Amino acid sequence: MDFALLSMNLAQSQLLTNVGTAVLAKSMDTAEATSESLTQLIDSAAMERSVHPELGANIDISI
Repeated sequence: MDFALLSMNLAQSQLLTNVGTAVLAKSMDTAEATSESLTQLIDSAAMERSVHPELGANIDISI
């Protein structure tokens, strides 16, 4: 049994696991920031509708 090869494979596997975990954490941070921005956008749109409820209620279409 080649212990050096086994050790290298184990180290490489641990490295890949650590990199995958770091990428997933970064992806989760990005998703959280995006969801916070979207929530703020929705809240600002709701505020605009409460100030001017008549805007956007009707669409005039002429053919």
